[in-house]
Amino acid sequence: MLDIQKIRADFPILTQKVNGKPLVYFDNGATTQKPQVVIDAIAKYYQEINANIHRGVHTLSQLATDAYEESRKKIQNHINAKFAHEVLFTSGTTHGINAVTNGFASILKPGDEILVSALEHHSNIVPWQMLCERTGAILRVIPMNTDGELIMAEYDKLLSDKTKVVTVNHISNALGTINPVKYMIDKAHEVGAAVLIDGAQAVPHLKPDVQELDCDFYVFSGHKLCGPTGTGVLYGKEEWLNKLPPYQGGGEMIKEVTFEKTTYAELPHKFEAGTPNIAGGIALGTAVDYMNEVGFDNIQQQEKELLEYGTQQLLTIEGLKIYGTAKEKTSVISFNIEGIHPYDIGTIIDKLGIAVRTGHHCAQPIMNFFEITGTIRASFAFYNTKEEIDSLVAAVKRAQNMLA
Repeated sequence: MLDIQKIRADFPILTQKVNGKPLVYFDNGATTQKPQVVIDAIAKYYQEINANIHRGVHTLSQLATDAYEESRKKIQNHINAKFAHEVLFTSGTTHGINAVTNGFASILKPGDEILVSALEHHSNIVPWQMLCERTGAILRVIPMNTDGELIMAEYDKLLSDKTKVVTVNHISNALGTINPVKYMIDKAHEVGAAVLIDGAQAVPHLKPDVQELDCDFYVFSGHKLCGPTGTGVLYGKEEWLNKLPPYQGGGEMIKEVTFEKTTYAELPHKFEAGTPNIAGGIALGTAVDYMNEVGFDNIQQQEKELLEYGTQQLLTIEGLKIYGTAKEKTSVISFNIEGIHPYDIGTIIDKLGIAVRTGHHCAQPIMNFFEITGTIRASFAFYNTKEEIDSLVAAVKRAQNMLA
């Protein structure tokens, strides 16, 4: 069992007040808060070893390079990648997806098909639409049901020898649905398709094993994992990363440059043009260490209890409807109150110190499916408490009375 008060003491921001009230932070789906060790790791880099990496023979450059590459190895171990060079540092999930779609522009032909799920964040829809426009490929959508689950029978029907890519999130940011990605990967591989998993919402809650999943690509953002913003990871199988062209050209990603021809560097540098977010990459390794020290079994148990308690308590509010009731679900509750716009609820409860997300959550197709403009989303992390949920429920009831 976690000592929640000890855990909360690791996060300086949780002690502050917002609008004169103790902060209740339920916007973890947008970004998680940062423990002091991550904040310290950023400061330590700039205070002690600030230098550019991979290029210098001087001591600081070597120290910075070692710290950055050690972080890559930590992430390799965390996700169980076969090789460290299969772990590419990015600025976030969106960057990783765009790097892959850019690579597939040289592979796809008119009439090839890409399957995307109805549960996707815009960042895992728009780049594939752009790819289809460039290549003449066709985007097909895996449908969902009213519980917020993908319909696997329809997925099976969509798969064919025309399917070249399947892309799906591990967990829905808008509804919390945990998708059956292992099944989907295996079925896609039966028809020879590559699979990209958007793990942005999964990595705060579980520890992905990319070899067990057998996915071809797995992308996530550091800031969802108690790490810094502007950091992320694109995992790709070695054979795919060797096959795809680089996403950007510039320094670091080259082996040799003449005005006649450029040859590219070996992995991972082929996909890491320019000076990276060195401090962020190092601190992301620190965040991974921290999360593993807390323990993902402990995290899942705590968040399961918060999800069950939050669902039970919120449903005591008259007129409240929860969207996303999948059997497999993580600690996200998207809801509305009959006759009241979600933005109005969010604005009022913010005055009471409670942070939730309101709107379409960059998942407009989901909102269109339910025929709503948006929801109020309370997304819980392992450092949240049942007492904070009680505060949320009381605040929503108060807002409801004010707006009725």
